[in-house]
Amino acid sequence: MTTQTSKLPEEKKKQLCALLGDVDLTLLYKASVHGYNGAAFHQLCDRQGPTLLVAYNSSGYIFGGYTSKDYTQSGQYVTDEDAFLFYYQGKIPVCVKVNSGQYARIDDSGWPNFGQYLHFCYNNQPTLLYQGGNAFTINATLMYGNDGNLTECEVFKIEKMSQASVEEKPWRNIAWKEERKEELVKSLKTYKPLVSSVNRVRILMIGPVGAGKSSFFNSINSIFMGHVTNKAIAGSTSTSLTTQFRTYPVKDGREGKPLPFVLCDTMGLEEQTGAGLDIEDISSILRGHIPDRYQFNPMAPFEPDEQKSSKPASLEQKIHCVVFVIDATKISLMSSKLEEKLAAIRKKVISLGIAQIVLMTKIDEACPLVEEDLQKVYVSSYIKSKVQEVSSRLGVPVSCVLPVKNYSQELELNLNCDLLLLTAVQQMLRSADDYLDDISPTE
Repeated sequence: MTTQTSKLPEEKKKQLCALLGDVDLTLLYKASVHGYNGAAFHQLCDRQGPTLLVAYNSSGYIFGGYTSKDYTQSGQYVTDEDAFLFYYQGKIPVCVKVNSGQYARIDDSGWPNFGQYLHFCYNNQPTLLYQGGNAFTINATLMYGNDGNLTECEVFKIEKMSQASVEEKPWRNIAWKEERKEELVKSLKTYKPLVSSVNRVRILMIGPVGAGKSSFFNSINSIFMGHVTNKAIAGSTSTSLTTQFRTYPVKDGREGKPLPFVLCDTMGLEEQTGAGLDIEDISSILRGHIPDRYQFNPMAPFEPDEQKSSKPASLEQKIHCVVFVIDATKISLMSSKLEEKLAAIRKKVISLGIAQIVLMTKIDEACPLVEEDLQKVYVSSYIKSKVQEVSSRLGVPVSCVLPVKNYSQELELNLNCDLLLLTAVQQMLRSADDYLDDISPTE
């Protein structure tokens, strides 16, 4: 069988591989060779796992879509939260994720489609047909120049790289020992905030839906309880499971005293306007105006009681450190809208002088090397590149980006997991002290 050559430029191939994680692309279907028809497409692409479709038109546009679900000709509508469309603005790929609550495609026996209304090789011809729809919010002019004449359509199988590259020396040092865990636990138990008027440091978790904010609290709570717990509601959905502002004290064991820090959980950020956490609500949280268990309303930001709002909250009630929680598997898929929301939040946090840290979660899912052995996190070139990407996209120093793995499906605690989590909390408390040290003369 003759090996087919893809039309995709090498630079763009590398960019698309970066969007999808530590993967390689294997060409399955090439319309100019195998035919612009559904039968040929399904013969070569069915039951191949995650696939990437790349289309080319007569105006020189390169665009397409990704689905993580098999093509099976089931005739069913497919829910796929990881599905996205892409196009290029200049040299940069732009991703458009499937809208919340919408089907990503219909799994029929015809030509490939996205959102039921975007058809590639339509009517078994080198044609693209776009009929609008609600599944994806796209601008046809930006995506493909309103030119539906295809010159090529290719489909690639997505394959995880069998081996991740390894650094010669660890790019961060950590002692993977029980003694180190005991030191960290002791330091967190005996920690005292820099300002005497503050008994417990308040750490605010902010991040996109499903990034792992609630799971982080559960993981820290698990370490001090001595077993895996699930006090905060956590899971994987397209909309936020957290709908209230919650303050979670961490206790030293079930009957123990509260530790000197509180983790504050918020509703997840979403791309759409009027969905997810409102930026005005975040401002109220930072200033200490929103009470525990306040029910968020994305359509109407929090309005404090006039009498109470005229009196500034005490330093104890304010937020002392903000932690942005980012999913390592979805950094490259972050939309421009979400990036703009995060930038607006960071601007607000900076204006108040509050310390900032970034928690990069799901590192095991992002890198096979780390999935196999968590101790490889600081020799993984891929995780290092993701840390640098987060630093660049959010505008924070590399030293402020902390890779962790939350407890999700485990039933027992793991030493390596605990060390990364406890080290992250230690850095948060140090950052909070920097903030308290900076503002203490004025308080």
